[in-house]
Amino acid sequence: MIGPEGEQLGIVTPKEGLIKAEEAGLDLVEVAPNVKPPVCRILDLGKYLYSLSKKEKESRKKQKVIDVKEIKMTSKIEEHDYQTKLRSARNFLERGDKVKMTMFFRGREITHSELGKKILARFIEDIADIGEVERNDGLEGNAIHIYLQPQTGKKTTVKPEPAQEVKREKEEQ
Repeated sequence: MIGPEGEQLGIVTPKEGLIKAEEAGLDLVEVAPNVKPPVCRILDLGKYLYSLSKKEKESRKKQKVIDVKEIKMTSKIEEHDYQTKLRSARNFLERGDKVKMTMFFRGREITHSELGKKILARFIEDIADIGEVERNDGLEGNAIHIYLQPQTGKKTTVKPEPAQEVKREKEEQ
């Protein structure tokens, strides 16, 4: 048993432990039930539970949630649309999110799946400076899925938008 100040009180019976806890005006809490003999501690239960919840909240704050953003395209994508999808993927990767690239084929487009593979290879090459392939699932049904992640070892930063850069230039003049 451990006392309210953290001192060892030795091995005592449960009844003795309850009596000592009542004398101190505190609670007897079993902190390690799986060991022989079980370890109990005299403490204020409300205060103890509050500190545990605070620690849990703090640890949840420090965790970074990584979202998986999906970008879909077909093998007949036009250049401007391709550049828009590329820009979106870059923004997601810069923020630290993962990107799921889906190239889907409609109808008989599946017979020319090599066109889709070429577009995806170009996409991976264009984004290689900021992201890398995490997983390539290949052709599944009527779609090809590729998972991209931010490049390891590089610090991800959010670049200012072009509109903000233009405003800064005007302010400087």
